[in-house]
Amino acid sequence: MTQPQRFRLDIAYDGTHFAGWAKQPGLRTVQGVLEEAITTILGKHGDRIVVTVAGRTDTGVHATGQVAHLDLDEDRAARVRRGRPAKDGLHPTGSALRRKVNGVLGQYPDVLITNAAPAPDGFDARFSAVWRRYEYRIADSLSFRNPLERAQTVWHPSPLDVDLMNAAAQSLVGLHDFATYCRPRDGRTTIRTLQRFGWTRDARGVLVADVRADAFCHSMVRALVGVCVAVGEGKLDVADAERLRSGLERSNEFAVMPARGLTLAEVGYPSDALLGQRALLTRQRRSLTDGRDPFAEFDPDDDAG
Repeated sequence: MTQPQRFRLDIAYDGTHFAGWAKQPGLRTVQGVLEEAITTILGKHGDRIVVTVAGRTDTGVHATGQVAHLDLDEDRAARVRRGRPAKDGLHPTGSALRRKVNGVLGQYPDVLITNAAPAPDGFDARFSAVWRRYEYRIADSLSFRNPLERAQTVWHPSPLDVDLMNAAAQSLVGLHDFATYCRPRDGRTTIRTLQRFGWTRDARGVLVADVRADAFCHSMVRALVGVCVAVGEGKLDVADAERLRSGLERSNEFAVMPARGLTLAEVGYPSDALLGQRALLTRQRRSLTDGRDPFAEFDPDDDAG
């Protein structure tokens, strides 16, 4: 019996009306909607399909660069290909999967598969990932507020100092225990490497955060943004961001920002030759002092942005 073939899915969605990525009884979720659409294509043939994701986004969080994978045996792949052959020069199963799933989702869906193709050997959307990159958008009183972007942008009533916000963000970059900026979960590590964190204003003055880390624990990005907003409006000093992080406990000195401004923009992977090694290393856990390679320092079960 041949091994199932793994396919990489690139996915975009508007998280406004989703209760996050992960399936939950009685709730509409991205995973639930996609798996239902794929099951419809397969004609409910055999066990339900399972889609494994790079980062499990929280309720209301959007994505333009989400990555997932699924495995199809040859019988299921043949069912996906059945009907009109692909004419786009792409892999016949991947092309048909993308086209048919998007067709089931409707003409104007709030989740879409942007690409589907065979995955390289060793690829695991979740465990092979090296980093996740999020963006957060804030229109303060100095910005042009576009009603067409209101679902992806937080409107802030007062002006924010982008230079102070940048300084606060830079003070948090590096390998740290981010317990202050994470919602605690029993048995889950809060040690992360924040690889990049900075703020810019776009052409219309909207503040955009670029936040990249190996992984993010629950509510971490929105908490990091929250402390920068507190600094930007003068409620906290730049040094307070690092001080609070060193405290290793949740603080009420700043607010966790709303989900609507947050978008998972990109997921990074190593070269194809290192995908399997990365997946093995990621499954290991570490402390700040145990001396293991920082390549494997997190538990991605908590990755929610």
